[in-house]
Amino acid sequence: MFGSSGQVFVYNKTKETFLAFRVNIADSVAGRLIGLLGRRSLKPDSGVWIVPANAIHTIGMMFSFDVVMIDKNFKVVSVKELVKPFRVILPKLRAESVIELPAHTIFRSRTEVGDELVIDRYEARKIPKPDSVEQLDHVDSGISQGMQA
Repeated sequence: MFGSSGQVFVYNKTKETFLAFRVNIADSVAGRLIGLLGRRSLKPDSGVWIVPANAIHTIGMMFSFDVVMIDKNFKVVSVKELVKPFRVILPKLRAESVIELPAHTIFRSRTEVGDELVIDRYEARKIPKPDSVEQLDHVDSGISQGMQA
């Protein structure tokens, strides 16, 4: 999907809100098994995207967190708020992956079943530079003409 390294952001296109900006991808066997194990908390705007997955457990966890399950088209099929340690979230047949997020993320983003999410990598965008001196002259003359008016 996105490869086993790096981070993605999660945006709720339906509600026009961000769920998280720094979500780690867990798409290897080890990454999916470990998930959030061993962590004491999730930093704000972070999370773990477990791919593929349609169920999770919180056995061995030390904190509560929110869970969003999505289908192959990134449509939300299940939300669970404040999932406590030592719980099992049963499989959702339509779910293809699971996003584990800090507590209260679902409430703050107003995410609900049926919402469409956008999950993508950050891309640094360069500011376009003029190709030649002619373009600079054109810009300068436009500014000069605007000042004369």
